[in-house]
Amino acid sequence: MSRTEWWRSAAIYQVYVRSFADGNGDGTGDLAGVRARLPYLAELGVDALWFTPWYLSPLADGGYDVADYRAIDPAFGTLAEAEKLLAEARELGLRTIVDIVPNHVSDQHPWFKAALAAGPGSPEQELFHFRPPSPGPPNDWTGEFGGVPWSRTEGGQWYLHLFTPEQPDLNWAHPAVREEHEDVLRFWFERGAAGVRIDSAALLAKAEGLPDMPRDGGPHPFHDQPDLHDIYRSWRRVADAHDAVLIGEIWLPDAERFARYLRPDELHTAFNFDFLARPWDAAELRASIDLTLAAHAPVGAPATWVLANHDVTRTVTRYGRAEDTGFAFERKRYGVPTDLALGTRRARAAALLTLALPGSVYLYQGEELGLPEAEVPPERVQDPMHARSGGVDPGRDGCRVPLPWRTDGDGPSWLPRPEGWERYAAERQASDPDSMLALYRTALRLRRTFREAGPLRWLRTDAPDVLAFARGVPGDAYGDGTRDVLCVVNLGAADVMLPAHSGLLLASGPLTPVGTLPQDTAVWLRA
Repeated sequence: MSRTEWWRSAAIYQVYVRSFADGNGDGTGDLAGVRARLPYLAELGVDALWFTPWYLSPLADGGYDVADYRAIDPAFGTLAEAEKLLAEARELGLRTIVDIVPNHVSDQHPWFKAALAAGPGSPEQELFHFRPPSPGPPNDWTGEFGGVPWSRTEGGQWYLHLFTPEQPDLNWAHPAVREEHEDVLRFWFERGAAGVRIDSAALLAKAEGLPDMPRDGGPHPFHDQPDLHDIYRSWRRVADAHDAVLIGEIWLPDAERFARYLRPDELHTAFNFDFLARPWDAAELRASIDLTLAAHAPVGAPATWVLANHDVTRTVTRYGRAEDTGFAFERKRYGVPTDLALGTRRARAAALLTLALPGSVYLYQGEELGLPEAEVPPERVQDPMHARSGGVDPGRDGCRVPLPWRTDGDGPSWLPRPEGWERYAAERQASDPDSMLALYRTALRLRRTFREAGPLRWLRTDAPDVLAFARGVPGDAYGDGTRDVLCVVNLGAADVMLPAHSGLLLASGPLTPVGTLPQDTAVWLRA
């Protein structure tokens, strides 16, 4: 593997700064807290850190409403601190990926404030999507958070915002918008960022004239527009000049169209949401794995795998519910029956499944601790999805509650930690060989020995609820001539025999007394 292709098989840890670690005791996570925990992350065994937006922001949408892409929000620290963090992480062998939010800015961004001040017809307003006053919205679109994605200025003009009203969409047909973002890329690459994650990467370009939604199945007016590919080719040239990687957040059901963004002169990788959205079912997960690998193969891009992020129900809770798909927000309502023991068992097995697959893997903070979804009291919820749903959807704060570090508590927090949260504390789990943290540490260490193994080969099994595959390990990875590592996951109700093997590398839970694999358990084997 060349120096520039680390991303093909990396384990990348997502840091939601506000909830990761609090360095000054004010209840909000910050860069000082992250810097203090860098040894923890290095010991965990990940290769890179992805930081969700840490920029200056009014925090109308968790920092995805950016007021200044070149400044750190004072709640988190300073630019100088961010530069130190990048350097200190690099010394520990950890690369850093920063989040770029190109579809929109904050309504407090200097560009938007200047556009409001300049008024209709001004060059400043050409950087956004303004429309003249009219009795109703300029088109029939529905926003990404639901509802009408148009709001009025004090003068009656309409402006477009696919997310909250505090996040006006930029006009990507304007060359100044493209130039600005390419300069932002250079800014962070020159400070040591190894790559960027591109938020809402398929939404930037809009159809000319902002037409209504098609009635005949025609192209979507703001998803997957053709102009996007030229934008990302320009970004790729900037990234290549700095030996950096571009990672897209792309939600497209069409695998062929998804793969177009991963051509050699566009993005390096993109998030795979199909796998995350599947239920705990062998046929579903196998279908997703096959679909993902097939979509990436024609363009030579690595697949990516993820079980959770800052937008979805945590894995332990999701897999402990009857309906366990990742993006079913209506199932996050308070009081949904959840079997956390079942969910934990499945989450442990899912971790081994995911970490054994070819490609790169993303780990959301707290997954290595087995954190469940928290039920945040309605009066403490800050996620705008809650308000925009009329209080029906509890929003995404349940997976954003600050991490528990100490067994004796961690002080105040911007979102309330549930009672008993300290039982998940990293401090406690670090000394427990059977903890979720111990499982992840061991799995990530072992993964380094075979993450660059050959392609996945499915193994024949007699049980339809069992996933079993092999990957060829190059060379003599274990010092004994072993060439294959096997992953076997039992999602069925009956215990199953293990395939022929020369040794057990790791198990997500205990085998039966006779050595068979019980339900909701995964193993890695030497072939």
